[in-house]
Amino acid sequence: MAREQTEVRELDEGSYVMIDDAPCKINSYSTAKPGKHGSAKARIDAKGVFDEKKRSLSQPVDAKVWVPIINRKQGQVVSTDGNDAQVMDLDTYDTFTMRVPEDIDLQPDDEIEYLQYEEQRKITRS
Repeated sequence: MAREQTEVRELDEGSYVMIDDAPCKINSYSTAKPGKHGSAKARIDAKGVFDEKKRSLSQPVDAKVWVPIINRKQGQVVSTDGNDAQVMDLDTYDTFTMRVPEDIDLQPDDEIEYLQYEEQRKITRS
């Protein structure tokens, strides 16, 4: 798996974190001061990168969490078929099929930007 371990205190809004074995983008990050019976706690609210589900995490700030390594790549649309698009990676020239979001209209020869984590891909910009 393409991921690395880091402490909760090193995270901030806009970065990525693994919650329930799913890569998520952090929407809000807040901390509570240390109390009489423990260390400072952090509360993280995040949204799944590929499934759009909201998730939250509450951990001590010195706890270790996994951070996914998500690659931002460029591709070119080879063909479209309904909600699917045949895309060629512009670096490796690999061809694969991706689901196209309903709010994006793609035509052959369009260049897109997409996120990739392991075998999951999502179009971010066309």
